[in-house]
Amino acid sequence: MELRIENLSKRYPNGVQALQRVSLNIPQGMFGLLGPNGAGKSTLMRTLATLQEADSGSAALDGIDVLRQKDQVRRVLGYLPQEFGLYPKVSAESLLSHFAALKGIENPKQRREVVQALLQQTNLFEHRHRALGGFSGGMKQRFGIAQALLGNPRLIIVDEPTAGLDPEERVRFHNLLSAIGENIIVILSTHIVSDVSDLCGRMAVIHQGRVMVAGEPTALVAGLNGKVWRKFIAAAELPAHRERYKVILARLFAGKTLIHVLSDQAEAGFEPVTPDLEDLYFATIHGFIHAAGAGQVN
Repeated sequence: MELRIENLSKRYPNGVQALQRVSLNIPQGMFGLLGPNGAGKSTLMRTLATLQEADSGSAALDGIDVLRQKDQVRRVLGYLPQEFGLYPKVSAESLLSHFAALKGIENPKQRREVVQALLQQTNLFEHRHRALGGFSGGMKQRFGIAQALLGNPRLIIVDEPTAGLDPEERVRFHNLLSAIGENIIVILSTHIVSDVSDLCGRMAVIHQGRVMVAGEPTALVAGLNGKVWRKFIAAAELPAHRERYKVILARLFAGKTLIHVLSDQAEAGFEPVTPDLEDLYFATIHGFIHAAGAGQVN
C-alpha cells in the first residue's frame, strides 16, 4: 500500500503559492510531515482529503486517483482536521453512532458493536455517556481519531493533533497513533519535532510549499554527524554569531544563550554535539541544507 504524490501545486487567489511541485511516496505506517505554520502542510492535507482542488499534479492511493475519484477516496479515508466541531451536549456514543450511520453502517446492531469497539480502542468507553462538552482536549482528539477510524480506512490524515495537549495526553495520543499506524497509512502533519521523532519511520520537511528533505529520520539526521557544534554565548553576541556562522538553533539554557551551528569543520570555541531531528529541522527551514539530502550543507 502506497500513496504517491507527484508535482502537486496550489496557488490561492490572493497570490500565495501554498504548494510548489510537491512529490512524495508515502508507504504503509506512520509518516511525519514536519514544517512551520504556513508551510503548506494543511493545504496538502486538505487536498489529499478531497476538500480542495489542486492546480496541477497528481496523487494516487493504490490505483485510486485521489484528485478525480473523490467518492472512492472518501470510502477509504479517515480525517482528523486541525480544528473540528463537536456538539457539546451530545454524548460520545450518540455522536459516534451518528457518524457511523453517515459512513454507511446501517445495521443498528453492527453499528453499536463498531462504536463500542472504537470507544474501547481510544480509551473512551467509560466516558461514552458523557457530553462531549465536558471532554478534555486530549479526549476530544481521541474522539476525533475514533470517528476517523470508522469504516476501516486505508489512509488516515491527522493535522496538528497534539497542539495544546498536556504531556500526559500527548503520550496517550502518541500510543494510540502508533498502534493505528501498524496496518495502514497514517500521515501526521505537525510543527512539533518530537511528534515525528517519537512516532514516524519516514518523514518529510516542508517549507514555503516545497518538500525540502524526505526519508527516514535516523538516516537524515545521520547526514549531520560531525557537522553540528554548540557554544554558550551572551545574548548580546547572538547577532554577530548569526552573521559569522550558520546558526541553526538558539535557545535560553540555564540563564545563558545556547547556539547550535552547522559547519563541515570544527569552529574555535565550539564543542561537537550529536545532532538530532530538531537540528535537521531548523537547518532545513533556515536554508542551510539542500533538498537533495541532509548531508549537503550550503
